[in-house]
Amino acid sequence: MIIKERYKPTPPPYGAGLRLAVCQPRAGLSGAPEAIERAIRQLENAVSLAKRHQAQLISFPELFLTGYAFKAQNPSAHEIALAQDGDIIRRIQDIALSRRIAIICPYPEAAHVAGANRYYDSIALIDQDGALLKNYRKTQLWGPDEQKLWDFGYVYPEEGEAYTTHLVNGFPVALLNCYEAEFPELARIHALNGAKLIVIPTAADEWALVGGRKTNIPYPDATQFLIPAHAYQNRLFIAYTNYAGSGHIEENGQALEQVQYLGNSVICDPHGAKLLAAATTEETLLIADCLPDDYPAPHPCGTDYIKDRRPSLYGKLTDEKIEYENYTYPNPPKGIY
Repeated sequence: MIIKERYKPTPPPYGAGLRLAVCQPRAGLSGAPEAIERAIRQLENAVSLAKRHQAQLISFPELFLTGYAFKAQNPSAHEIALAQDGDIIRRIQDIALSRRIAIICPYPEAAHVAGANRYYDSIALIDQDGALLKNYRKTQLWGPDEQKLWDFGYVYPEEGEAYTTHLVNGFPVALLNCYEAEFPELARIHALNGAKLIVIPTAADEWALVGGRKTNIPYPDATQFLIPAHAYQNRLFIAYTNYAGSGHIEENGQALEQVQYLGNSVICDPHGAKLLAAATTEETLLIADCLPDDYPAPHPCGTDYIKDRRPSLYGKLTDEKIEYENYTYPNPPKGIY
């Protein structure tokens, strides 16, 4: 594993910042029970490396415990899904407690919500004492395949609030999931909630698969422009955690399809620069100190994007009905209306 580091002699003190590790593992088998044990071994190895560098939080890619790739409409996606209070998540909590490091561990979740069994593309944020700080369910599902496999998060009141901030080493951390990195509204909401770091697990591949077929154009690399811009506009750190190499789905021991991931994991600073970026095809661990005081305001005269907003003019942002390029909204997740 390649290790790239950018940190000071001692980790950030409580409340001042956070030493973050971003793990870009090599992709492999997805969507099978044996993938879970492989992922836990990868997690334990990465945690050990991160602790040698005194990291306080480590993040892994989207649906890390099982791998991202499932066959569209394959019930195995639901059969392999895990309960947030089940044995597997408790194992990750035990690792966090024993190694005294906070862990962001994405996984497929099975839950009983609003009187029905539902399945979510979820992320567990676990503190260094083993406590589950947040079980975040993806709110923006990408493309037809994800919408066939998973339910939209935060449709029902009993799920609580989607975009929350949580203290890790006394430092405010928020979560988004893959495609959600591309929505400026979500980064802004987290900034308004006081987040200083947004961690975004992803599974961005070179050619998006729809119904098992490659798309005509490659998937855009959000780390080139969008993520640095969101970090700059909101004066916070953003980390994007992807896989490297190729993953595959098997059936009866035969590989059905290969997915080549972008391997573009990155940590961006509040000035929109890339603190660290991973090699595109290599298993990599990025380790950086997130210290807001090292980044003075980029504008002169107290100019600030957050303070200078005029929200009373922005009603269009929350309109439920719009017309855009011959596409009429709403086509909302079921249960919202």
